[in-house]
Amino acid sequence: MLAQGPQRRLLGILNSTSPATPHLGLAPNQTGTWCLEVSIPNGLFLSLGLVSLVENVLVVAAIAKNRNLHSPMYFFICCLAVSDLLVSVSNVLGTAVVLLLEAGALVAQATAVQQLDDVLDVFICGSMVSSLCFLAAIAVDRYISIFYALRYHSIVTLPRVWRAIAGIWVASVVSSTLFIAYYDHTAVLLCLVSFFVALLALMAVLYVRMLVQACQHTRGIARLHKRQRPAPQGFGLKGAATLTTLLGIFFLCWGPFFLHLLLIVLCPQHPTCHCIFRNFNLFLALVICNTIVDPLIYAFRSPELRKTLQEVLQCSW
Repeated sequence: MLAQGPQRRLLGILNSTSPATPHLGLAPNQTGTWCLEVSIPNGLFLSLGLVSLVENVLVVAAIAKNRNLHSPMYFFICCLAVSDLLVSVSNVLGTAVVLLLEAGALVAQATAVQQLDDVLDVFICGSMVSSLCFLAAIAVDRYISIFYALRYHSIVTLPRVWRAIAGIWVASVVSSTLFIAYYDHTAVLLCLVSFFVALLALMAVLYVRMLVQACQHTRGIARLHKRQRPAPQGFGLKGAATLTTLLGIFFLCWGPFFLHLLLIVLCPQHPTCHCIFRNFNLFLALVICNTIVDPLIYAFRSPELRKTLQEVLQCSW
């Protein structure tokens, strides 16, 4: 519920513990076992949401402004930014309402709060699902551009891109609505966890294959220039570091959240699992941090987008 803290009903049903005074330390759980608990203050949720909000608005504005960025890859990046933007908006709005209610500056009936709660639940769940889908779509787009370079424009056509984008949004809305309606069913939680594992495996396979292909291409160039060792080794280390960073950040930000869902199914009453449940606010904060990191990985590394971003900031539309 909104009145319980930043984790609204969608998130609150996964963690029965209400937010406590911000601290990092040991706290007893319901069985008397001492647990390491990291409580996240509402102010931090609000700050993270605002930073993510600004970043992703800039990405969307830059892509909308520059026609050179109107390509399939940047359309997927733009949709990823919109998904992350919805996470930020839901978080900022929900946290602001929580703070106003706690301060007594906002008085609302329980039914009104519940309705707002439900709307924010659908937004945040749907935006999480769409974010994961667009991350996978970006990986697929890059894979096709490397392995089917000559046929790329015939495979990744704009009509197909728009259909894929529409399908992802529809699937995200439907899945989030079903989750809100049947959140207490084990099958729903297992579907969400399976969805995350499948996308993680897909991204890992695609990016590893792209890295291997790039290394082979670099070795071929090195052999032509009779420099077989230095170039491939340096490129391989750099590529491996990039791949590790990309997948590592993805798993670090999303893994704890879906581990939480899995443990609810496997050991809802176990003392150790209950200790993990107490840190759900930390897992949610990591998801919000991912919406801050995504633009740095997928958008701001583009020179063309950075140049457009400078123009946007200078208001030279």
